This record gives sequence, structure tokens and C-alpha cells, in this order.
Amino acid sequence: MSYPLETGQQLSTVLRALRQSRQLTQAELGERLGVNQKRIARIEAAPGVTSFDQIARLVALMGHRLV
Repeated sequence: MSYPLETGQQLSTVLRALRQSRQLTQAELGERLGVNQKRIARIEAAPGVTSFDQIARLVALMGHRLV
């Protein structure tokens, strides 16, 4: 499925929805990514200030990819 994004807020919504569709808490996803729950919360709240590599890793951990 494709999600065309134009704003950081849209990316924020998509990241949260992907995590929730996998039934993962922020803490569980953070553990898999090697960061704490607060970092996942910050990524979801303001993905525009997060590195592309970290967002790509996070998306990949949830079984998706960035195109």
C-alpha cells in the first residue's frame, strides 16, 4: 500500500498507524529499534527532525518500506 506524504504531520499519522496496526506499544517498538519509549514518542510527534535512516529502520521493523 502506498501513502503519498506532503507534510510531517501526515508522516506522524502514518508512523503511529503502522505501529498500532502491528499492535506494538511505543516501548516495544523502541526496544526493537534500540531506543527508549520517549524517543519513539518524539519520532511520532515530530518526524521531520528525525534522520531519514532512523525513520527507514523504524518503518522496516514494522514490515514496510519507504519509496
